[in-house]
Amino acid sequence: MAEPGTSPKPTFRHLVTALPRWARLALAAVLLGVILAVSKWLVLVLLVALGLWPLVLLLGLLALAAISARHGGWPWMRDRLTSRLSGLVVPVLSVITALLIGAIILILTDQAVYRAWGEGRVGAGLGAGMANLVRAYAALYQGALGDPIRILGAIGYWLNGDGLQPLLNSVRGPSDTLVQSVPYIFAGLAVALGFRGGLFNIGAEGQIGVGWLAAVLVGMSFSGLPAVIHLPLAIVVGAITAGLWAAVAGFLKARTGAHEVITTIMLNYVVFRLSDWLLCGPLEAVRGTCRTRDILSSAVLPRFLDHPVTLHWGFVLAIAAAAATGWFLFRSTWGFELRTVGANPNAARYGGMNVAKNYVLAMFLSGCLAGLAGVSQGLGITRNIALGFRSGYGFDSIALALLGKSHPVGVVGASLLFGVLRAGASRMQSVAGIPTEIVQIVQSLVIIFIAAPAIIRALYRLRQARRDEAEVVVFSRGWGA
Repeated sequence: MAEPGTSPKPTFRHLVTALPRWARLALAAVLLGVILAVSKWLVLVLLVALGLWPLVLLLGLLALAAISARHGGWPWMRDRLTSRLSGLVVPVLSVITALLIGAIILILTDQAVYRAWGEGRVGAGLGAGMANLVRAYAALYQGALGDPIRILGAIGYWLNGDGLQPLLNSVRGPSDTLVQSVPYIFAGLAVALGFRGGLFNIGAEGQIGVGWLAAVLVGMSFSGLPAVIHLPLAIVVGAITAGLWAAVAGFLKARTGAHEVITTIMLNYVVFRLSDWLLCGPLEAVRGTCRTRDILSSAVLPRFLDHPVTLHWGFVLAIAAAAATGWFLFRSTWGFELRTVGANPNAARYGGMNVAKNYVLAMFLSGCLAGLAGVSQGLGITRNIALGFRSGYGFDSIALALLGKSHPVGVVGASLLFGVLRAGASRMQSVAGIPTEIVQIVQSLVIIFIAAPAIIRALYRLRQARRDEAEVVVFSRGWGA
């Protein structure tokens, strides 16, 4: 605090705010250019940090300890950690508990264990089950986050002048995790925004398909356009088309009272059947393939690094969408109205708010976000759309919104968790021969434990959260709304 009679020391924020608007815009443009120029290295650092997360966590704690030495030592550090991390106790224990139950299921479904027990070799059976468990979870971890020893070795090779390729090979796991999390982030945000508006958008799966199809159509149809125009055009058209499709349910809700669960489910089936006809008919590139031709190179979401790293700019778009959704919900007038209508439409109507308009707006924005999930897949991964494109992201998004407490930050965290499980599941199946359904069991258990935190509190004898500390799950009001 400044001494009485003296002006406070200006901060960087104050200095920037004092600049004229043109200077601030120029500074923002320069910073954006610098970020774009070094984006490749920033992403590489991010992937390495994910692969070496225990070391990064240790370094962070050491840095916090050094800072706490200037602010009162351990009591300050303890209070800081408690205030920041107390809300993570139940989610972390939920994940650990789900993995433990998954481990028991792995052991009890191992044929080698049953054979050994049938021969009376109980110890040998348990040993075989534990060996299979270690192999399965090691494959799950490496498929999602990579091998830390291999990453450190690749860094050493790079420092010795052997090039980036060994390092790129070693961070394939973290890259796959982030790639898998991109559609989860978009779809989870879509359902969370609907929840905030009091609407249960169960049609995200169909909206993903609409956005995917529209983006691919634009991406393969406009030849001669530069990438700076073609790519944004495909993204915007895909998002808006999906938003308009979802707005149909919002309009029916506002004008006729038709429940959005029914209408969005029915719209899902319309999308599925319509896409079946289009992909095996008018849009089929090669007869018998039931898929479109590939999009033009000018509409491809570029990747940051060379093969096998598949992380593309859709991840940046997803993080930007999460930030924009958070700003809209908690910093804008429209977002305040939407949340008010979601909490109590009667009070909102009494306060002069247009409830019908907010229903349509909520479904439109929710559809736009869900459509971006399809856009990211079509322009960044598959580069076309084929029959059977449905991958379950839309239905998983309901769980993501619940896990994230309908908050953008929580949705991003839950999406990263599901990205870890989904990326590691394929390696666990190929290396250890474990079916991916085990990962789905773990996901389901995580959802159950977080949706019912009393189970975790009872298992680990945690104190009951005070009323002002309790986390609120924002959900739709139900059939009688």
